[in-house]
Amino acid sequence: MARFRKDTKSKTVAISTASLPDIIFMLLFFFMVTTTMRETTLFVRTQMPPATEVQKLERKSLVSFIYIGPPVQSQVFGTEPRIQLNDAFANVAEIASFVASEREARPEAERPLMTTSLKVDRDTKMGIVTDVKQELRKVNALKINYSATKGEVSIGRR
Repeated sequence: MARFRKDTKSKTVAISTASLPDIIFMLLFFFMVTTTMRETTLFVRTQMPPATEVQKLERKSLVSFIYIGPPVQSQVFGTEPRIQLNDAFANVAEIASFVASEREARPEAERPLMTTSLKVDRDTKMGIVTDVKQELRKVNALKINYSATKGEVSIGRR
């Protein structure tokens, strides 16, 4: 019969780590490309109303958002609806300077294509929304969009 001997000279071959930096950088670039950064921190609650006819905005880079709703920290800021422009609370008089700064940040050719999107909480009264719209009309920001979620609209909710 034949005898099997263990080869004591062979050692375990080490795994090559030469491609490890390539894999790490490939993952890093993948996450950098696919991750979206949050532009603003919301200080107001904006639970969007439902709508049956919803269209998606084509170029979000041309949209300026105005958030209107009750503050998230109602103990500190109260329960009345507030206006948020970028990352700060504002009043109606500050909308003109907000629109002007948003226009200045865009190239000249894209300024007529700018849209102002109102993200308004569903329980907010229309008085503050009307004030915002009047101020937008004064600064000739006439392209207005109301943000909503796709859903069934119930008539006579209240």
